[in-house]
Amino acid sequence: MTATGKMTGADIIKITLNLVVIYVIGGLIMAFVYSKTSPIMFIKAKEEKEAALKTMMPEADKISKLGDWEPHEKHAEYYVAQKCGELKIKTVKDEKTGKTREEKECVDPRDIGYIAETFGKGYSSYINILVSVDTNFVVQKVSILHHAETPGLGDEIEKPYFLDQFSGKDVDGLVVVKNETKDKIRAITGATISSRAVTEDGVRNAVKMLKEKISGGVQG
Repeated sequence: MTATGKMTGADIIKITLNLVVIYVIGGLIMAFVYSKTSPIMFIKAKEEKEAALKTMMPEADKISKLGDWEPHEKHAEYYVAQKCGELKIKTVKDEKTGKTREEKECVDPRDIGYIAETFGKGYSSYINILVSVDTNFVVQKVSILHHAETPGLGDEIEKPYFLDQFSGKDVDGLVVVKNETKDKIRAITGATISSRAVTEDGVRNAVKMLKEKISGGVQG
C-alpha cells in the first residue's frame, strides 16, 4: 500500500494470493479430517442401522438386504427377515490381525417377514421411517428414524400411542381418520398432516412396494 493509503494493483494481487493460499490450506485440512473420520462415521451408521433393523423383527436370526427403492427420490432399502432351521456358530481367525471372531451360518432359512425403510412428506420435514411386515404383508411394527416435525404437535408421531396403532394393519387399514377407530389409524390431534405422512405416504406406500416387489401382489 502506498503512503497515501491507496491500494495498488500489486497490493490487490498480494491479498488475493494470500486468500487463495488460506482457502487451499483450509480445504486440505478439512479433506484430511474427513478422510480420517468418514470411515468411523460410516461404521457407526452401519451399526446403528443394523441395531434398528433387529428391533423391527427381533425373532429373526438373519436380516438381509433385498434391494433399493426411492420414495420421494430418496435412497431407501428393503430387507428380508429369516429364521434359521439351525444356526451354526463357527470361530474364524483373521489372517492379518491374528484375532478370532465368531461367524454365524444360517442353515435352512425360511422367510418370516420383510422390513422397508421409507419416507413420508410431513408438515415441515421428510419423515424417515422403518416398517416391518409378516409374510402376509401385515404390519408388525413402525419406527421413526428421523424427522423435524413441529415440537408438541407433529413430533407426537414418535409416541407409542400413535405407533402402536399400526400393528396388525394391512394396506386397507393404513388410512388416517380423525375419530376413534380400531380398523384405521387415528390422527394425532392438531397434526393430521404429520399423521398422514407417516401412515399413508410412508408406511402404506412401503407395504404396497413390498407386495409388488416380493409377491407381485395386487395393490390396494
